Formats: sequence, structure tokens, C-alpha cells
Amino acid sequence: MSHTIHLPCHRDIVVVNPDLLDEVQGNEVTFRYIGLHNHPIPSDYQLFTCEFDFEHSATLLGDGFQMLAQTTGTFEQPVDIGRCPDNSPSYRIYGQQQNKRYYNYLVVEDSVGYTLFGFTSCSRFAGYFEVSQEEHSVQISANIDGEDTYPLDWDSTELESVVVLNGESLSGLYQRYSDLISQRHPPRAGVESKAPIGWCSWYAYYADVNEDNIRQNLEVMSGDLSNLEWVLLDDGYQAFMGDWLTPSDKFSGGVKELISDIKRKGKKPAIWLAPFIAQPESKVFKRHPNWFVRHPNGELLKAEDVTYGGWRCTPWYVLDTSHPEVQEHLTHVVRVMREEWGVELFKLDANYWGTLKGKRHVSGVTGVQAYRLGMEAIAEGAKDAWLLGCNAPMWPSLGLVDAMRVSDDVERDPKRFEQIAKETFYRSWQHRKLWQIDPDCATFVSLANQATDRSNYEFHRNTLLTCGGLLLSGDPLPELTPFAKTALSKLMLRQRHNQNAARFTSLSLHHAFLELTDRNQLHCLFNYHEDAKEVTLTSDHPVYWYDYWTGEKLTEEPVQVVEIPLEAGLTSRAIITSP
Repeated sequence: MSHTIHLPCHRDIVVVNPDLLDEVQGNEVTFRYIGLHNHPIPSDYQLFTCEFDFEHSATLLGDGFQMLAQTTGTFEQPVDIGRCPDNSPSYRIYGQQQNKRYYNYLVVEDSVGYTLFGFTSCSRFAGYFEVSQEEHSVQISANIDGEDTYPLDWDSTELESVVVLNGESLSGLYQRYSDLISQRHPPRAGVESKAPIGWCSWYAYYADVNEDNIRQNLEVMSGDLSNLEWVLLDDGYQAFMGDWLTPSDKFSGGVKELISDIKRKGKKPAIWLAPFIAQPESKVFKRHPNWFVRHPNGELLKAEDVTYGGWRCTPWYVLDTSHPEVQEHLTHVVRVMREEWGVELFKLDANYWGTLKGKRHVSGVTGVQAYRLGMEAIAEGAKDAWLLGCNAPMWPSLGLVDAMRVSDDVERDPKRFEQIAKETFYRSWQHRKLWQIDPDCATFVSLANQATDRSNYEFHRNTLLTCGGLLLSGDPLPELTPFAKTALSKLMLRQRHNQNAARFTSLSLHHAFLELTDRNQLHCLFNYHEDAKEVTLTSDHPVYWYDYWTGEKLTEEPVQVVEIPLEAGLTSRAIITSP
């Protein structure tokens, strides 16, 4: 029989399913399965509904299951932020004709404030919200993806927990939400550590990277670039996807020796790997076909059978991390890299593929659960090294990574710069709460086949200035222009003073604010293809106002209020105050 729960936030939720037992603590509700039957739990298993009693023009924001998906807009006109929505023909996590899913959380901004519906746990099942027009009203439903698993195969009857919060402050709402998440998924130690600042090979050389490229960049990481502390060897060093300890011919001297050279130069080595996938040519696939996820009929599952097949070296097969031998394998690979090679940061890419649905060694284990088992095995081998999630499932990674990529791959292109800014800004509240955010690399130098103009690079540097988080140059360091060197230098200066993310005052993402130091406030302003405008900035007391990048004084004397012009188009400004 259905029943209504009256939450302290003055919102009523209705639980219809008699197979659910709920436990309420404040505004958070935990659900447990108590059904007597053993029917498979579908991908749209409903926990509760509530009335969507907001203005239809209210702005919505929800996450995607995987990193490349986010949704904003309104109930009637949702807008995808990234280029790879979960229901796209490529990813097809759910059907294009189904209601839009807002995974993990749904934020509603209307004229009276903010309301947040959010899953505070993701241990076994992905959770999402839908907003749908019913016969006489608009309803919000909270659902989990049961992955068609059978309750009698589960190791626990506990489902997931959901909270409903409201308030007038967006940042205050996010703080309360992240506190609740952290109670169920305590963050890793790196969340509060000094963020890595360094260089990454991918956007300079992509998969063609070789040993000489790394050494050439390492040689110039001195003088003005001496504060670039980390060297990240990205994709391209390995013989095959899956054989991470076997270098390609381009690294004939061996990756272990190269890492030793990085350390001798006083730098910290980091490495890329995609731990949950393997290509058919790899030794791990040829020797251990029983280690991989299969279709229900027993055939090996290729990623392309059920989702996006991968960006190179396909087809990708997915390691079954419910298998104890696979867990031991992952621990071994990472332990060798950590203890024998000396790697101090692991960039774990293609993590989403570790959650793919299929037949596993242990029945009843969901893709989310298997992924978490795999990440725990990696953490055992990594010990105190950093774990950076990339192309990852967002909430399934809670408590399992020190840092999380929150945007698409950077390209030297204005459309991608704008996309990355919005993706990063919408997730910047997670910084130093759930994980450190990684907005992807700083790129200020055009390549032969990838170029844009100065104004777009200026927009990109203001994005990085705003969000804090990891700061890795993606340019070939020997080719840095004076503009690129100055941009990196001032970004590193900001990081030395303060590594927090600036807070946005609304979901419009036009104005972000940060108490940079005890004496300086930072204001970052953004225009997304709108008309030119004047932006009013205020201070609690009279101050001087300066352009952050040029140092130009914008007021002749200290004032509390200033009008800052913002040009039309894709433009931005960074303003700093001083007593």
C-alpha cells in the first residue's frame, strides 16, 4: 500500500511500491527491498514520486551517469551540455524516446530559491530522477537501475539513499548535500591535499607520443616552468590496451627507466591506463578469456555491442571485476607501477566501461558494484598514490578517487572551450568535497591541425582560473609562446594562494566569486554569446579594482561598487580587488 512521507523541508514524497521499506532521518530516506518474490529488478525501479510544483520556467540541472553527460534547461525544454548524452545513439544507456534522466541529483532554481533532490549513496545501483507530465500534474520520480538482477542473488537487500533539500543559497545547498554524501562515501585523502600542477603528454602528442617527447619536455621544466611539478605520461606508451606493463617500441628504453629519469629531475611521475578494458591483441585477453564480461548467452561482450565502442584500439572487451583473479590482476599491475616503477599518480581512463551490464563471474553483482570492486583492487595496489578518474561513471566513483575529470577532452576550439567551461562550472561545487576536480589541460598554443585565436584562449584561461583543481599544461612545452607562459605563471600563482573553486551565484554561470586571500577577492565574469553588458560588482568596503591578467587599475580610488563592461559573444573577465 502506498504511503506519504512528510519531510522537514516541507515536501511530501509518495512511496507506492509495497516491496520497499523506508527509513527516514531528517530529509534523507534510505530504502531497503523487502519483497517476497524474486522477479528481476528493472532499469526503471521507482523509489518514490513527488509533485513538481515549481514554475515551468524554472532552471533544472542534473548529472549524467557518465562524465560526458549533463542536462540543464527547463522541464519542457531540457538542454544537453556535453556532446555525449547518456541517451545518445553512441552511448545508449537508455532510449532516446524515454524521459530525460537526471542522474545522481536534480537541482531546481526558481524565483524563490533552490531545491535539490539527490542520491547520497551509490554502492550497488545507479540512481536518477525523471520529470514527467502525468494526466493532471507534473511529477518527479526517483528511480534506481536494478540492471535486471534477481534479489535472491544479492548480497544485501539495501538499495540506495535519497535526500531532498531546499534553501536560498546554491553553495549552501551543495555543502549540505556533500556532507551527507561523505557520511556514506568518505572521501580519499587526496581530496584535501595540494592539487597536482604539471604537464600531460596527450594534447601535445596524442597517441604518437614517444620517449624523446617526454625527455624534451622534461628538460625545459625549469626556470619559469620549474613549478610544473608533475609529468603525466598519457596514452601511447603501452604495447596494447590491457598490457600496461609492456611498453611499445616507441619506449624501447622502458617506462620504468623513463620514470626514474623523471624522478632524478626532481619531478613527480604520473601515468595513464584504462584498467577495465583490453583489446583482442593483448596478452591479457588471449591468455585469460574467462576474465571478461559476457552476454547472457555466454558470448564475449564487446563494448560496441551495448554502448560506445571506444576511441581507438577497438573492439574493447571489459574485464569482469567480480572475478577474484581479475581483482588480483589489477592490484598487481598497479602495485608494480607504484612500488617498482615509482608512479605517484594514476590517471584511470575509460572507467565508465567497467560498469557495463552483462553476465559476470558472480551473479547478482551489478555493473556499479563490480566497478567499485575493481576500483578497490586498484586502490590496494596504489596505496598512497593519487587516483584520478577520467571518462568515469560519476556517483559510482564516490569515495574511490582523489580527483575526477569533470569535463570533455579539451580541444583548441571555441565551442569546446565553452562546453568545458559549463561542464566544469556546473560540477565545481564538488571540488574538495567529493574529490578534487580536473577541468582537463591548459592549452594555449595552436597546433598545425588544431588552432583558434587569442580571445578564445583568454576565455579558456579564465575557466581554469575560476575552478581551481588540477592544473596540467597540455601544450608542447618547448613551443610555449610568451602568452602561454604568462597564462601558466598567473594560473600557478592563483593555485599557490588558494586552490578552492570560485562559487557561482546562480545556475546562469555568469559570475563566480572567491576570497583569494585575506586581502584579495577574485571575480570571474562570463558571457555565453549574449549581448554586451555592464556587470555590477560590490565589496563590503572600499577597495581598488584591477584586471587580474594585465594588472590595469580600473578605479582611481577605492570604491565599494564598480561597473565592469563585458563584451558580446563568448567573452570573459577576471577582476581582483586590493585594499
